[in-house]
Amino acid sequence: MPGTVYEKEPRLWYCLAYTPPTFLTDQIFIKAQRIRGLQELEERKVDEGEEPEFIGIVNYCIMALIQMELGVVEEPDLDAQTALDFYDKKAEETRQLMLKKNHDYGEAWRSMRVSSLTDLILQKLLRVKQIEDNAGKTLVSEGIDANYADIINYALFALIHIKSTN
Repeated sequence: MPGTVYEKEPRLWYCLAYTPPTFLTDQIFIKAQRIRGLQELEERKVDEGEEPEFIGIVNYCIMALIQMELGVVEEPDLDAQTALDFYDKKAEETRQLMLKKNHDYGEAWRSMRVSSLTDLILQKLLRVKQIEDNAGKTLVSEGIDANYADIINYALFALIHIKSTN
């Protein structure tokens, strides 16, 4: 989406073909755990901040949403432009959800800390992992796609906070 914080992975179509959904969930979890570690560490050995990790979470979640719609294949079956079109479609769907939720919640996220948004991401990821481990069966939880959409929006809210304090 031009003019937003979404940064598209140029090899998106290649990644979509080969990665099982659980791999993407684990990659998102690793990024969220890294963010949590950065937030808790007083000294950092690697000079990287939280921002690229949140961007990575957004990208991986969009890839997972695309994959949920198209399925996993053995060979890449999308050209680059088609993959990017799917990316834009999922980003816009998530944006529309965010606008609806902001209307209902009154932009409560603006008064949240980045660390609280990270906690919400981790909670959603634990739910997704549980649903995946139960072969998609849920008792009362939203589906995996709804959790990914929420994670994307929490990551974007965190990026907005980070950019506004820099």
